[in-house]
Amino acid sequence: MLDKCVRDQWTISDLDWSVRPPALPRDKEEAVVQAFLDMAGIELLAGALFEVQREKTTDPTLRKIFSTFVADEKRHSAVALRLSQHYDVHHYRSYVESASLTAFRPHFLSLVRNTSPEIANAYITSGELILDVALLRSLDDYVADDMSHQAMNLINRDESRHIAVDFHMTEHYCSDAYQAEIRARPRPSLREMTRMIRVVATMMWYAKPFLQEVFLAPMDRTDPSGRRVQEAFKRIQLVLRKPTVARAPFSKMMIKLQEAYNHPLIGKVLGRLILRALGAEDRAARILFTPEELARTQQMSFDELAEEALAVKYS
Repeated sequence: MLDKCVRDQWTISDLDWSVRPPALPRDKEEAVVQAFLDMAGIELLAGALFEVQREKTTDPTLRKIFSTFVADEKRHSAVALRLSQHYDVHHYRSYVESASLTAFRPHFLSLVRNTSPEIANAYITSGELILDVALLRSLDDYVADDMSHQAMNLINRDESRHIAVDFHMTEHYCSDAYQAEIRARPRPSLREMTRMIRVVATMMWYAKPFLQEVFLAPMDRTDPSGRRVQEAFKRIQLVLRKPTVARAPFSKMMIKLQEAYNHPLIGKVLGRLILRALGAEDRAARILFTPEELARTQQMSFDELAEEALAVKYS
């Protein structure tokens, strides 16, 4: 993986920026420019998350891999910003990053820095799946332009490496060896537990408006069928239910909340409260997999799950 990360580096100048932007209706031009501007912010956030993972790992190879991921995300952000400027042909209005993204960023970074690495990795993996399987592909299809196709082809190649390592880290954090290591550590104090709960709860409070404004609303426009975002959410749910993942306390809590939301009585009474606790909305909280899909993925390795997620991206 490290060899691939080094070999497949590229620069913004590798793209042919002389391609003329297409003539777009005003509402489409504004939506595309805003989506790419927000994408620039999302990619910088992803880079900051990988930087935290790089700092926390003791494995020298993983440290080098995460360093290349940080470089990838900074490059993706720069390309997205350039694309937003490329498609801003008529300058209909001034564009700024979505307020929900700006508000969400510090709380998500606080979560990654101040909670256990397995919880942080769960959110990073989920975010990468939504970004890679759903948002980027849908946005590229919506723009339907060679300039976007060039950039997204290279960005998607990088993101495929990221997802592969995300799944590898998920497997590591739920392994028997890592769980034994956790049990051998001193139990966190009540003060530390209270702080961790507060960090998670605060992040979840800001997660729902961020998810709605920056991910779901743009995808409602770019992929009205909702197929891609449903696939992304389904992958997250299936990974969460892998036996070794599902035994972790955080996974148990998330699964119980989702089961409560889908209960015909509890969901009707407490549904809105549960969604807020999950930091999600209905499409993410509904159980999207069939019993057959669950049984099949339970038997798959994490590498196979990653490969299937990447195959879905290109289908």
